[in-house]
Amino acid sequence: MPYVDNDGVKIHYHVEGNGPDIVMQHGLTNSMQNWYAYGFVEELKKSNRLVLIDARGHGKSDKPHDPEDYDLKLRVNDVLSVMDDLNIDKAHYMGYSMGGRIGFGIVLYALDRFNSLIIGGMSADTPNTDIPPEDRINLLRQGMNAYVEDAEKNEGPMENARKERLLANDPEALIAATIAPRGTDGVEDKLSDIRLPCLLYCGDADGYFEAAKKSAELIPTAMFIEIPGLNHGQVARAGSEVIPHVTRFLNGIK
Repeated sequence: MPYVDNDGVKIHYHVEGNGPDIVMQHGLTNSMQNWYAYGFVEELKKSNRLVLIDARGHGKSDKPHDPEDYDLKLRVNDVLSVMDDLNIDKAHYMGYSMGGRIGFGIVLYALDRFNSLIIGGMSADTPNTDIPPEDRINLLRQGMNAYVEDAEKNEGPMENARKERLLANDPEALIAATIAPRGTDGVEDKLSDIRLPCLLYCGDADGYFEAAKKSAELIPTAMFIEIPGLNHGQVARAGSEVIPHVTRFLNGIK
């Protein structure tokens, strides 16, 4: 299992497939395993080399408990450190939710290292409109069992594998990641200058939907995909809905 050290924090990553590189970054409370669980890896690795990263605080990466360790620039540098470890000069980027936030951080700090951006379930600089940070923090302070129970109360029973992935989280690390500032101040002003291809997608029942659509409208090269009837969490698991759009987008820029 390869790791790379970024300023004292070990970042775990994995590589699948062959072809143009796509760096893939998951959302909060998840890990690279989500990309496997919902069909993204199986389909996208057929034509691409996938660089799957466990974000700091998640999966098999280190899990610091200090919010300062979740500064957005550090998270972008985690991605760059993995790329450098693999001698990747430029890649496509795909991120969902928190991974989408990191994608907008790339706009601020490292746009020259990427060939395209695919950002799901996120807008340029908007607070979480589904679960206020203070509500998430209060829930996480009760532990991951309480977090899962709350999710099942709101969404219905979840499959065992997803439950196991959630229970494996370190709640203190997730609290620190939630407390950390968004770090995307000023990114909206840069969207009109983006010239590389971008795909933004969002469920129309997601609290981020209107802001994500607005972000796409500000990017001259962006395509926006609306996923009908799905909320934030559902789109993260909707590989069959999302993958065809991603594949068409990537095929259009090769």
